[in-house]
Amino acid sequence: DKNEREERRAIMDVLTLSRWQFAITTTYHFLFVPITLGLSLFLALLQTYSLKAKDEETRRECRGLVQFFGVVFLINFGLGVVTGIVQEFHFGMNWSEYARFMGDIFGAPLALEALSAFFLESTFLGLWVFGRKKLSPKLHCLCIWMVALASNLSAFWILVANSFMQHPVGYALRNGRVEMTDFFALITNPYAILQFGHTLFACMTTGGCVILAICAYKILQNGPAVPAFRKCFGAAAVYTIVGLMAAMGSGHMQAQQIGRVQPMKLAAMEALWESADPAPFALFALIDEAKQENPVEIKVPYALSFMLYNRPEGEVKGLRELQENYMKQYGPDDYQPSVPLVFWSFRIMLATGGMILAIAAGAAFMRWRKLEWKWLLRLSILGLPLPFLSNSFGWIIAEVGRQPWLVYGLQKTAEGFSPMVSAREVLITVVGYTLIYFVLAIAGLYAALRYIRRTPADAQEWRNI
Repeated sequence: DKNEREERRAIMDVLTLSRWQFAITTTYHFLFVPITLGLSLFLALLQTYSLKAKDEETRRECRGLVQFFGVVFLINFGLGVVTGIVQEFHFGMNWSEYARFMGDIFGAPLALEALSAFFLESTFLGLWVFGRKKLSPKLHCLCIWMVALASNLSAFWILVANSFMQHPVGYALRNGRVEMTDFFALITNPYAILQFGHTLFACMTTGGCVILAICAYKILQNGPAVPAFRKCFGAAAVYTIVGLMAAMGSGHMQAQQIGRVQPMKLAAMEALWESADPAPFALFALIDEAKQENPVEIKVPYALSFMLYNRPEGEVKGLRELQENYMKQYGPDDYQPSVPLVFWSFRIMLATGGMILAIAAGAAFMRWRKLEWKWLLRLSILGLPLPFLSNSFGWIIAEVGRQPWLVYGLQKTAEGFSPMVSAREVLITVVGYTLIYFVLAIAGLYAALRYIRRTPADAQEWRNI
């Protein structure tokens, strides 16, 4: 009747708005996280090299670069912390049913993230910032290594929690909620190991691209520290290439894992409606979800089977067959995610990765041949958004591709939101958070750009760093 329809509409409004709020705040937060993880490791390597360098000029240049990029790191770190705190409150406020169902599992890694990672990271970051002239050079260098370790440890615990949502392990269902039975199984979840590796290397790539763009700008600026930034430009290019190649390798292994534990997500990534053996890889497709077909597509025969099984044959289940199987296993519902969104997110992620590789390889070649192509320096700056696009679309694949599940096979997204929160309340916070985060992003970007543009002001300032 009319009342039931209105009630269902209200529920969908709250659910949709809650999903949008989490998506917006998480995307904002993950703009800063990869820079923190990637830049902290680069700073640790650079400061270590400053201790190992034989000539004083190289040591001085490395110290100057560490201090210069250290300020950029601190600006980004502050924004990452502010935007990350909000994430904790989502679970109790907008997703209380999820918190009740998953609290025993989700709470443990989140608590460990705060106790063993965030506190460690904050403590040693403070020592690194304020102990530059008070600690010995080796002890000061150890501090930034601890910051890098703690930052990535923090990411590991968050991904352990997320990986349970993707592939639940080490649990038992009791009294309508999941309870942890094997902590070791939780932290050795194959999905978590592969996801952490892929995220770590993606963050290395992001940090490398940020350093590459900043160095390119400083070289074009032709200031007093150009020789140091030229060397750093080459180092950043190599760092980016290493991170990207490792991200590609770990991503390939993760795709194989997805094929085993989340076949519906894999089928959506390829817009594969019918099961196939061997299965092709679609380079391009016009997708008709209503008719469940691709009127136009460009395919590479055998490629998908080869990617999944390391041989040119092997069956890949299609969306239609999987839908029938899931209905038999879990009951009537639509178990297919948004196929066009997942399909094109995967291809945008791959395309942006290819563009990054081309820019970084060109930068490495330019420094190897001691050339200075201004067009490539400008391209390095213009290419700065590429890793952020790649990261964001990668997470769209991970999260949208899991739908309609919140916890795969255990709890649907429609079952996890807070029933006592109104659509109006969620809408107010969506708008509020979006505006606040937008202002924070502008302020952070302004502070970082202002510092990058003006530092060092002259040769004497650079010598005094």
